Amino acid sequence: MWTKTPVTDAIGCRYPIIQGPMGSGHSTPALVAAVSKSGGLGSLGAYHMEPAEIVAAGETIRRLTSQPFALNLWIPRTDPVEAAGATGAADGGRRALALLQPYREELGLPPLDAPPRPEPRQLEAQVEAVLEVRPRVFSYIFGVLPAPLMAEVKRRGILTIGVATTVDEAEAHEASGADMVCASGFEAGGHRGSFFAPPDRSLTGTLALVPQVASAVRVPVIAAGGIGDGRGVAAVLALGAAAAQLGTAFLICAESGASPLHRAALADRRRARRTLLTRAFSGRLARVIANRFAEEMEPHAADLLPYPLQGVATRDLRQAAAAAGRDDLAALFSGQSAPLAVPRPAADLVAALVEEVNGVLARLAPAIVATATA
Repeated sequence: MWTKTPVTDAIGCRYPIIQGPMGSGHSTPALVAAVSKSGGLGSLGAYHMEPAEIVAAGETIRRLTSQPFALNLWIPRTDPVEAAGATGAADGGRRALALLQPYREELGLPPLDAPPRPEPRQLEAQVEAVLEVRPRVFSYIFGVLPAPLMAEVKRRGILTIGVATTVDEAEAHEASGADMVCASGFEAGGHRGSFFAPPDRSLTGTLALVPQVASAVRVPVIAAGGIGDGRGVAAVLALGAAAAQLGTAFLICAESGASPLHRAALADRRRARRTLLTRAFSGRLARVIANRFAEEMEPHAADLLPYPLQGVATRDLRQAAAAAGRDDLAALFSGQSAPLAVPRPAADLVAALVEEVNGVLARLAPAIVATATA
């Protein structure tokens, strides 16, 4: 039975289907609860939240469902690999701010007089909030969880998932004590989670990454990146994964926090075919639906501010663009599987994925039996 894997056994969910933990409000308690109630694992991206907000969100999820769910955080980084070669910081950010000024004028925003200051996040305080919520699963991206925090998480019986974009990163997660590893192919939407090497040198596709990681580590592997329907779920299970994680497919669901502008872009299948990797919105490499801002920033990549300064500098621009319905200037995070996404409730998506996997296996079964008996 494909539904019974080391991941479902450990977590206690019915299906090896995980909703990707999208941050910035894209994953909501309602989405998380809907996925978990339907037999998958709902995940809340909480990196942008204050500790009290994390606790409140966990309480809301628990009111909506008694099923297991996950919380996700980012490991804070100074990102020297992201800043390497970038000149934006070297000249005080003047060139980076000058690049933004024409777009700010279009949206009626005042000029930025000085480079933004970083907004430090306290991982320890956020993890304390996770410990208070005590979800079944705690996942994290952009690094290995520090040993003291890992010990506290394990002491409370919370399962851990570390996100890896390379085999080396997967091995580091296993060595640190992670219970599971999420192998994230470059097809995935949003930010690349690389932490050993620059993300543009860590762009392995899901088809190649998952079997390599599955062969390299002993802990269960979760596949992510470019999985948009049951065919993708069946494929990664065949590659050695014990579960499939989908982000963009759930982003367009009714319960997600995606804006109407974002949903419309995802629903336009012809447009959603064109995604690109860019640092234009945050300073960190991320996959988005191609638009004017991302494409016009591409020739100036070396002048952008490093993460997180570029994100701070573009925040009000992105917010104003979304409010004005300007999808040419908004950040439209998306994976390469977006043209497969269908607007519907999350429960319907989980049910459709299960039905599609069953259909794939039913079609393959006669061929497998014939080959085995030949």
